[in-house]
Amino acid sequence: MTTRAEQRARSAERILAAARDEFGERGYDTATIRSIAARAGVHPSLVMQHHGSKAALFAAAVALSVRDDAGDPGHVAGVLAERLGDLPPEVRAVLRSILTSAEAAGIMRDYLQDRIDRQTRAAQERDRDADAEAEATVAVSAILGLTLARQFLALPSFERVGVGRIAAAAERMLGRSNG
Repeated sequence: MTTRAEQRARSAERILAAARDEFGERGYDTATIRSIAARAGVHPSLVMQHHGSKAALFAAAVALSVRDDAGDPGHVAGVLAERLGDLPPEVRAVLRSILTSAEAAGIMRDYLQDRIDRQTRAAQERDRDADAEAEATVAVSAILGLTLARQFLALPSFERVGVGRIAAAAERMLGRSNG
């Protein structure tokens, strides 16, 4: 027999999973509380009871985890593999929405700035490089551009050249900046 708290927790997770998928497929502006509730198999009022608003649900659904491996030598390769492969639903959702939603843009801006700050600190700890922040900014921005080109624009070159070769070229170009 499941407790009320366990049922509530399962409903909350189904709602978040449905929200990630819905925001990822339709973006923030087009996704609705009703469509998310239908996907989760719950009444729309339950979605509101759990999150209070569409904006709060979006923020919870797309919370991006931050990797703390900025100083690792294989960091760029790992990030490229993640971004050029199958995107996690929360990343897809926030990227699909960044141009139409101030909320999504703010979430992505904060996440990317955190990545830049971590990369900068790691580079400065390694070699006190005066251009560490500039290099980290270029690396993080380049990976964002590659992600958008691959995942949302479906740039034909990715298929012609191959994701592996593109990732290797990006890793060479980004060099020691560890995007």
